[in-house]
Amino acid sequence: MTILEKVAYLRGLSEGLGIDDSSKEGRMLKAIVDVLDDLALTVTDLEDDVAEISDCLDEIDEDLGELEEEFYGDECDCDCCDCDDDCDCDCDCCCDEELDDEELYEVTCPACGDGIYVNEEMLDEGFIMCPNCNEKLEFDFECEDDCDCGCGCGCGCECDHE
Repeated sequence: MTILEKVAYLRGLSEGLGIDDSSKEGRMLKAIVDVLDDLALTVTDLEDDVAEISDCLDEIDEDLGELEEEFYGDECDCDCCDCDDDCDCDCDCCCDEELDDEELYEVTCPACGDGIYVNEEMLDEGFIMCPNCNEKLEFDFECEDDCDCGCGCGCGCECDHE
């Protein structure tokens, strides 16, 4: 039974009981039933509005998903399949293993303040373009150790530091 049906039942009950609206109590009960009727109509309108908004939100979510797919496209660089980073395909390429094992570093763009994740390969290139504001971000590393390996990372990698 809906809230409108319940209020209609109460209205019918009050009329069936022959409540006299000339008495103080009768006027009070009829006024209460009138207020309940107004509240029930308002609640029903709100429920309809929420259902409509929910439907619109679902459509927007679907449209956004399509736009994200169109904008970001395939993230897989191996060209062996049409998968993205979190796909469940059964290809034997190195996509998933590389992404899981690859160490990422967060860099903050000084121009827009956007946080960007970069990997070692991107750092080795020396620069990237900020995907948010298109500012050129340059990376310059100097070896802090007396490292002869030429890597320039100062990480203490597998070279002799003697």
